[in-house]
Amino acid sequence: MPDAVKKLHIKTYGCQMNVYDSERMAEAMGAQGYVLTDDPAQADMVLLNTCHIREKAAEKVYSDLGRLRPFKEAKPDLRIGVAGCVAQAEGAEIMRRMPLVDLVVGSQNYHRLPDMVAAVARGERPVDTEFPIEDKFDKLPERPATGRPTAFLTVQEGCDKFCAFCVVPYTRGAEVSRPVERILTEARKLVDRGVSEITLLGQNVNGYHGAGADGTWGLGRLVRALAAIEGLERIRYTTSHPNDMSDELIEAHAEEPKLMPYLHLPVQSGSDRILKLMNRHHTAEHYLRLIERIRAARPDMMLSSDFIVGFPGETDQDHRDTLALIEAVGYGSAFSFKYSPRPGTPAAERAGVDSDVADARLQELQALITRQQRAAQEAMVGREVGVLFEKAGRMPGQWVGKSDYLHSVFVSADEPMQGRIARVRITASAPNSLAGELIR
Repeated sequence: MPDAVKKLHIKTYGCQMNVYDSERMAEAMGAQGYVLTDDPAQADMVLLNTCHIREKAAEKVYSDLGRLRPFKEAKPDLRIGVAGCVAQAEGAEIMRRMPLVDLVVGSQNYHRLPDMVAAVARGERPVDTEFPIEDKFDKLPERPATGRPTAFLTVQEGCDKFCAFCVVPYTRGAEVSRPVERILTEARKLVDRGVSEITLLGQNVNGYHGAGADGTWGLGRLVRALAAIEGLERIRYTTSHPNDMSDELIEAHAEEPKLMPYLHLPVQSGSDRILKLMNRHHTAEHYLRLIERIRAARPDMMLSSDFIVGFPGETDQDHRDTLALIEAVGYGSAFSFKYSPRPGTPAAERAGVDSDVADARLQELQALITRQQRAAQEAMVGREVGVLFEKAGRMPGQWVGKSDYLHSVFVSADEPMQGRIARVRITASAPNSLAGELIR
């Protein structure tokens, strides 16, 4: 290990998968003597771990790179790297437009970061955006203890769905599932380091089809095997596709208490016509019947979803169909966005909805979602829930954690609560959190 301590600053854009990837990049560089810093001005290396899902994602990256120029001028040996999905899609263009960038590494190649940094020291400007043959997880160092009771664990990457609006198949590649035993081994090590809740990650996580000793496993069977690990108390997973919600997984929700009663199941639209244009391969009716089956298995299930408003060709009736679906389901939360074309996707070639019309539709949809979210939170008042406490709050004696339903919950306690799971009676609801009292 190098003698001098070097500082690494990572800015993470986008999804939970990118958060996980940034942690693994930090671990890879930590083995080379780097420690994390929140201040890019103090860094010896800056990594931008990018996301390509939303509009103007690349422009935001170039803007952030421009803000790093004074740091590079003040410290010429500062290493600047671009990682993630924008890097995967536009690696050569980034190097052409931004001479201050030293390296570009794609979503599947960050295990090679130490070698790439060594190449920079030799005067090279490496770009590595090919999809590698080797499994990057086999090349990464052991995950260290962080002191946090929760952790992400990637089990699946890539997507084969090719939704008309989405760049993920092009930036993350085809669906690949990690072998069962490697996942179980990593989970056991996380638990040994103090983790009691694991969130399984994948671009299409419920499409998991990993190799086990006795054949291919689905996510439901994997969840049951993880639940057998002593000390692992909570299991979550994200993000899912309605077409891959198997009977086995629904049964796991019914029978496995460690699998939390919260499910993010994106639908995108309530209009069958728009769903077909999106290449979603399901209908609104299929989605609603699936929700019925899930709630029959787990009546207290809280649901969230994703919605795209103003997709090319969307009419007022299509929008009303989406609002009707939201009314029928009753969500605890949702993410909603105005459609933005992603270069290289089929929908990008189609004429879009008028921007003012799309804005008005988005406001109407978000108002409905907000009402449902507040109603769901207010319905929690008086209920008892489990809460995993993650950290101290801002007030003396205050602690904050996540409920079974992923709500942020604040309590007062005279003793340290971090890392503990406790029963809490909810006493009040705020716009984005709940207050409660410990049940002694």
